Amino acid sequence: MERREFVASLVAGGCAGMCVDLTLFPLDTIKTRLQSQQGFYKAGGFRGIYAGVPSAAVGSFPNAAAFFVTYEYTKALLGTGGVFALPHVAPVTHMLAASLGEVVACLIRVPTEVVKQRAQASLSSSTYNILLATLREEGVRGLYRGYGSTVLREVGFIHGLTSHSTLWSSRQGHTLYSWQSAVCGAVAGAVAALVTTPLDVAKTRIMLAKAGSTTASGNIPLVLYDVWRSRGIAGLFAGSIPRMTFISVGGFIFLGAYEKVRRTLL
Repeated sequence: MERREFVASLVAGGCAGMCVDLTLFPLDTIKTRLQSQQGFYKAGGFRGIYAGVPSAAVGSFPNAAAFFVTYEYTKALLGTGGVFALPHVAPVTHMLAASLGEVVACLIRVPTEVVKQRAQASLSSSTYNILLATLREEGVRGLYRGYGSTVLREVGFIHGLTSHSTLWSSRQGHTLYSWQSAVCGAVAGAVAALVTTPLDVAKTRIMLAKAGSTTASGNIPLVLYDVWRSRGIAGLFAGSIPRMTFISVGGFIFLGAYEKVRRTLL
């Protein structure tokens, strides 16, 4: 990847990510409270809907930038030659690049997500105090609780997103226009959001669990079983509507803004 492309991906990804996260933050708060173990109203209901927004603001730009820089670089690297350079293998190339992008981005996303979700579900503590409490009780490792479930959720989601975009692009014989990328983000995002909601519920429960508890250990199947046993199917898909709305509208804004900013810079 040329230096100019690198800078364009960095800035475009960061700007698009910040735009989505801050604009749709209330939906994320509602989703987190619906998925929390104590329930929506005990977690805060509709009060303090912007609790945890400082954490989202701090992590949004570097998180989105890390994903798209890794994604674009890996995609360019795989496309330089060999089997991955073949046109019909393009969807696989995009998925591999996106998966690696999520693994890297989650190194930034998960710590900010842990602090943000705990602030969303506990109105009595500020973002700063929650960060200090987490470091004091669990150290840096505590900030990465739920890393595995987050990566699984994001990889599943992004595979659906990139495959739709790649297929549409290959069928029309050229890269997608900004509005087409936005439509792909909205449609594929809504479907992927619904399907991956149980993993999102597990992630939320793991991040919010009390240190030392069984849930905090991060055993995803066990967490999902506990949710199903206590709340049934409805519990496994708790927060699916605000999550689908967030990701559908967010996907429209994110990919549209990313393509527009990137093309403007290039």
